[in-house]
Amino acid sequence: MSKQIDVTRVAAYGLVTRSDEILLCRISERFPAKTGCWTLPGGGINFREDPVDAMIREVQEETGLIVESSGLAGVNANSVDTDDVRYHGIQVLYHARVLGGELTNELDGTTDLCQWWRVGNLGEIDLVDLVEYGVGLAFTD
Repeated sequence: MSKQIDVTRVAAYGLVTRSDEILLCRISERFPAKTGCWTLPGGGINFREDPVDAMIREVQEETGLIVESSGLAGVNANSVDTDDVRYHGIQVLYHARVLGGELTNELDGTTDLCQWWRVGNLGEIDLVDLVEYGVGLAFTD
C-alpha cells in the first residue's frame, strides 16, 4: 500500500470587477477533473514571490490585462484527499483594478478562455467553489 503525500499549494487570485460583472477564466483540458469550469484569474505563487506580484502576473498571463491590487479581499482554504495525495490549497484573493492591456485568452495554459460575466448569470455556468467565495467578497455592500 502506498503512503499518501501531503501537498500544500498557496495561490493568489484577482477579483477583477466592473459594475455588476466579474472577470472569470475557463479551466483548460490540462486539468481533466475541472475542464470547462470557470474560476478567478490567478494561480500559484512562485518561491519568494510576493503574493500581490503573483496575482498581478497571473491575471496578466491568463487575461492579457494589467492590474494593480486595491487591497486584500480575503483568504480561502480547501482540502481534497485522494488515494495518493492529501491536498491543502490556500487561496489569497485581492481586489484588482484594471490599468490597461487587452483582454486575450491564455494559450497552452491552465485556462483557455477569459470572459466578463454578469453576477446574475453565474448560475448558467459551472463554477469552482472559489468563485462563489470571491463573488461574496467583491459584491457586498
